Amino acid sequence: MRLHSDSATDVATASNFREIKVSGYHFDFDVDFDRREIKGQEVLSCSLVSSAEKKTKEVILDVHQTLQVIRVGLQQNDTDLKFEIKPFTDYGTALHIQIPESKLDGSEFKLWISFIATGGTGVCWLDPLQTAGKVKPYLYTQGQAACNRSFFPCQDTPAVKTPYTANVKIPEGFTAVMSASESSYGNVPNLTGNKNTYYFSLKQPVQCYLIALAVGDIQSANIGPRSKVWAEPSVLEKAKNEFNGVVEEFINTGERLFGPYVWDKYDILIMPPSFPFGGMENPCLTFVTPCLLVGDKSLTDVVIHEITHSWFGNLVTNATWSEFWLNEGFTMFGQRRIMEEIFGKAYTCLEAQCGLALLKQHIDDSGQDHPLNRLRVVIEPGVDPDDTYNETPYEKGYSFVCYLQHMVGDVHKFDDFLKSYVDKYKFKSVVAEDMFDYYVEYFPELKGKIDFDAWLNVPGWPTYVPDLSAGQELTEPAEKLAAVLAGESNETVDRNIEAWKTYQIFHLLDKLLERSHISHDRLQFISKTYPNISQSQNSEILLRWGQIVIKNDFQPAFPTVRNFLNSQGKQKYTLPIYKALVKGSETAQNLATTIFNETQDTLHINVRNYVQKILAGN
Repeated sequence: MRLHSDSATDVATASNFREIKVSGYHFDFDVDFDRREIKGQEVLSCSLVSSAEKKTKEVILDVHQTLQVIRVGLQQNDTDLKFEIKPFTDYGTALHIQIPESKLDGSEFKLWISFIATGGTGVCWLDPLQTAGKVKPYLYTQGQAACNRSFFPCQDTPAVKTPYTANVKIPEGFTAVMSASESSYGNVPNLTGNKNTYYFSLKQPVQCYLIALAVGDIQSANIGPRSKVWAEPSVLEKAKNEFNGVVEEFINTGERLFGPYVWDKYDILIMPPSFPFGGMENPCLTFVTPCLLVGDKSLTDVVIHEITHSWFGNLVTNATWSEFWLNEGFTMFGQRRIMEEIFGKAYTCLEAQCGLALLKQHIDDSGQDHPLNRLRVVIEPGVDPDDTYNETPYEKGYSFVCYLQHMVGDVHKFDDFLKSYVDKYKFKSVVAEDMFDYYVEYFPELKGKIDFDAWLNVPGWPTYVPDLSAGQELTEPAEKLAAVLAGESNETVDRNIEAWKTYQIFHLLDKLLERSHISHDRLQFISKTYPNISQSQNSEILLRWGQIVIKNDFQPAFPTVRNFLNSQGKQKYTLPIYKALVKGSETAQNLATTIFNETQDTLHINVRNYVQKILAGN
């Protein structure tokens, strides 16, 4: 099957993946916390793509300035191959390996590469104080978008998918976990014959950014027939209570809508507080922020999102980072279909309303015509794909998928299309044109009726948003109360929000945040009357409340903002709070600098760099 993605250019990789095919990875990792090093031995199964015969004399892989290549050979102890590290971008370099012509006949050959990984954006070392337990250090890797090149030499592009195996040697008293469906300890020897290692295997082919490792003081508990939760001992029971019994229903609903769950198991790893994302959909082992451990299961929809990536993103993948909306827009739609089936349409519409509010806030801040507010982002050579991240691929992508469903009419017919789309492109990487072609093939009556180009390339607010009126029974009370609390209405409303769904409180706060000004007297009243807002343990509430108090310079609540930034390092929460502080009063600006000086060492390097840019006015 010839795809448009077969000729797509990925400017974020230096590798010659169109000429050299990598069909599998094996790794030996030796984790050294004292030196903060991962000593690696890697075996790549390679072959020359037929169209590249007599043209290619080398293998080019993505590496990083922090990764040291020690040796390259065709066997473990054979003659070394010549290699050279050449410049590529600020976020990576290129490993050029000369290959003997005798190996370039189209048959498979193996490259043995010895290396040492120390850091970069993909390898994150945490001091004990940065963990939940505060006793032992912690290591985790983060591959998305183009970060795993600092973990191991690779073809670091989502256009390439391979299975992998790994042996991991770690110090005594630690546990290793990976994004793999099979694992054991002491049964499978590593490349040197040592069985005192963890062994991992993922037989399903995945893109490089989904190969993930974590090592720490980690334990597990069962939460379903094919699911465990992994966490540090101090939070394991809380994590078990949050997710026990809910994950299997999410997976079963996804299977009914989108087809078989092909990844064998679905485990969750609760990350240390500095983890910069809500969740990372590493196959078989989703990494999630501890911010989800609210105690009332109110943020488990984040896990629904990551589970939905099992079909959209992990199984069918954007071939380049310019097409990130294919991963996230379809996942947002799929997430909300699962939510609708489980929680009902009204609640799902309420949640979607909160998502679109985030998109509106982003577009208002960045401007309608900002080039990053397109679905298909033009990523120039040298630009780190991580620097293009925002709400657009998620919520504008969701609106576009909703439009595609709207044009079909019956949502169940569209469900059938999505199931067929996943089955057709499973284990493949695609671009928008591949999806468009199949959409009009599946629905031939719609050919020529959708302006795909405008949706992809025109920035700004989506030209279609879904009808969310079914959520009005939940959104209307929040909107009326917001008007009363802001002093704009004297209407008699029920002010008791104890029985409200969590997303109703989000919506109430979103509406308050839209106001240009709220008096300090009214904010004081809200703070005292609604401790479930001002003293909440829910990070989504604290984000919105923090933005409101900063915008209105309500300094009595600034300690709450400080505590929030001290408690976590999630990018979605941290960056908006710092942006609000920098735009605020002199006191707010000084607070931003003070908090950053206190917490910068606990932040992921990317988040730290983004905050520094915000503080510098960039």
